Amino acid sequence: MGSNRTRHIVSAARRRPGKTAASALTAAVVTTLVAAGCSSSSSSTPTTSTSSGSASAAATTGAVPQVAALVPSAIKAKGTVTVAMDATYPPGEFIASDGHTIIGMDADLGKALGQAMGIKWNPVNATFDTIIPGLQSGKYDIGLSSFGDTKAREKVVNFVDYFQAGEAFYVKAGSPTTITSMSSLCGKSVSVESGTTEQVDATTQSKKCTAAGKPAVTVHTYSTQDAANLAVSSGRADAGFADSQVAAWIVKESNGVFKLSGPSFFVVPYGIAVPKTSGMTTPVLAAMKAIMAKGIYKQILAKWGVIENGIPSASVVVNGATS
Repeated sequence: MGSNRTRHIVSAARRRPGKTAASALTAAVVTTLVAAGCSSSSSSTPTTSTSSGSASAAATTGAVPQVAALVPSAIKAKGTVTVAMDATYPPGEFIASDGHTIIGMDADLGKALGQAMGIKWNPVNATFDTIIPGLQSGKYDIGLSSFGDTKAREKVVNFVDYFQAGEAFYVKAGSPTTITSMSSLCGKSVSVESGTTEQVDATTQSKKCTAAGKPAVTVHTYSTQDAANLAVSSGRADAGFADSQVAAWIVKESNGVFKLSGPSFFVVPYGIAVPKTSGMTTPVLAAMKAIMAKGIYKQILAKWGVIENGIPSASVVVNGATS
C-alpha cells in the first residue's frame, strides 16, 4: 500500500477501452461541457503529497456549472455522496499513516470529481465484495475501488470507465516458484481477494488445467488484499495475484519480502460503479471528462506513478466492457 504496512489490490476484467456511450444525450452533454464549460472553472493546483502515504490534498478544481447541473435533485438536497472504497489496494486506495484517512489515486480522483459536481465526496472503507451489493441496496451512492468493468458486473450497475490495468503475479523473494502466465499456475497455489476478477480467472484456469490432465490450481480466497498478501509471505500460497500496478506497488513497498513473477497480461478497463437508477451515471461521466480537460486527471495519475495506465478522454465511456 503506501504506509508502514504492505497492502495490495485486486479487481480486474479483460477489456480494451471501447467506444460504447451511455446515450446520445450523455454524449451531447459531455461534448458541450468539454468544449465550453471546463475552461471557465478555476485552474487546478498541483499536489505536493507523495506516494509514501501522506494525506495532503490532491489537485483541485471548482464546481463546473455544466456538470453540477446534471446532478440529480435528491443528491443535491443531501449535498454529499457516500463513496465505497476497499482501502487495502494501493496505489488506488489505502489507509494513510494516520490510521483512518483513505488516500490513493482513486481517493484523489474522487475528490476532484466531487468538486466538479459541486457536492461533497464522502469516502467510506468497505470490503470489496460488499460494494456492489451496497450500491444495489442504496447503502452507497458510488463505488470507486479499482473495479474492472465486466459484462457480468454491468448487469447490475453502470460503469464509467476511467483507467486501465493488467494483471500480474508476485511471489515471496527467494522463492523457487516462477509463474509467468495463467497456464503456469497448474499445480500451484495462489492467493486472491474475494470478489475480484483475479479470483474468477484463477478458478477458470484451474478447470482448464484439469481438463488438460494437469494438476488443479489451489485458489486461496481472502476478504482483504492484506490477508491475501500475508498468505504469500507466510508460505500458505505460492503466489499472489492482483492488478499489475497493485502487484508492482506491493513489491516496491514490501522491503524485499516480495518480487514480481513474469510480465503483466490481460489489460482491462477500470470503471466507477454507479447504481443504474440513481441518475448519477451522466454527471460522473461529465465530471471525469471535465477533470481530464483541465489536466487534473494526469496530475493525479503522475502523483501516484501510474500515468502509463491512463486512458484518453475518448475512451471514458459508460459500460465499455467487451467481456
